[in-house]
Amino acid sequence: MTAYAALAEPHRRQILDLLRGGERSVGELVARLRLSQPGVSKHLKVLREAGLVEVRPEGKQRLYGLRAKPLLEVEEWLEPYRAYWSDRLDALELHLEEESR
Repeated sequence: MTAYAALAEPHRRQILDLLRGGERSVGELVARLRLSQPGVSKHLKVLREAGLVEVRPEGKQRLYGLRAKPLLEVEEWLEPYRAYWSDRLDALELHLEEESR
């Protein structure tokens, strides 16, 4: 599973958003996402396989944390699109300013 494929699913993106704030247990993620425990575990497995999260045992719990490095590949892929949209938005701004004169 690639990072791109893992990020395609909205619940997985929500999990990553929650993990930006620090490690969380499956129980915490279940409570925040209002998904079933098996559903959250399934998404965590996919994220783990994509290298986007890591798991650390702590007593009886398993804590999941964000691994941001694989997101660099996605960021690098998105960079040309940022430039594209920035150019388009600059052109729109210029057009709107000219129309308002």
